Amino acid sequence: MYLAYWGFNEEPFQNTSDPKFFCFSEQHEEALSRLRYAVQEYKACALLTGIFGSGKTLLAQTLLDNLPPDKFARAFIFNPQLNSVEILREIIYQLGIHDNLPEQKTDILHRLTDILNDNYAEGRHTVIIVDEAHLIEDRLLFEELRLLLNFQKRDKFLLTLILIGQPELRDKITHLKPFDQRVSIRFHLKGLTLEETKAYILHRLRVAGAARPIFEEETFTAIHESTGGIPRRINQVCDLALLAGFGMKAQEINVSIIQEVVMDPQTL
Repeated sequence: MYLAYWGFNEEPFQNTSDPKFFCFSEQHEEALSRLRYAVQEYKACALLTGIFGSGKTLLAQTLLDNLPPDKFARAFIFNPQLNSVEILREIIYQLGIHDNLPEQKTDILHRLTDILNDNYAEGRHTVIIVDEAHLIEDRLLFEELRLLLNFQKRDKFLLTLILIGQPELRDKITHLKPFDQRVSIRFHLKGLTLEETKAYILHRLRVAGAARPIFEEETFTAIHESTGGIPRRINQVCDLALLAGFGMKAQEINVSIIQEVVMDPQTL
């Protein structure tokens, strides 16, 4: 609606996982580096946590996008609210078994064993990412995931499991001692700093095609304070501010517009 008014080629603050719009902060770079280390060094399990909207899923997708398919086989579980058989079937489906999926758990495990051994023989390491893992309530499902880490040769694990979720996932794993002991890489994402928030906003504006200043300097502090530096919240505030500014025929987004937007209880 407001693209032409502000001079954009596309919407700058869509809450989608488009990597070109994401401005990686120092902590995001560190998180990605640790995840990359986990898969490249064949670690058993990595844990990435952060509050809602902090960029966890985008980090995982960026990791997968940069893994050469000739060296890595990949499975990404977006919805972990499955039973133990369903999640195993989804894993082998994403690893390439699309026809005649086995129904029985023993048959599924046999097929998974064949997949992992074939990948190993071909020089491919298997990476399994479980997103929104904090939603898992069944301890038996956590146990099923832990048992995946028993697939190994004498010198290396046959797969790397990456669990991604909100902060409560850390507590759940901590109370599952056998699982907790298998986690070799951990990282927790926090909100962006004020400087990172500003850089994030300006980056998205540039990618969208902005050719002039749009947000007044004072707005960055107001946005950071109201969003806690959480990227998804920043997107919501900035998007609604641009819409409000368009409606007012404003030349730039000022603090008053930001304050009006964040006062709306539907914004954050």
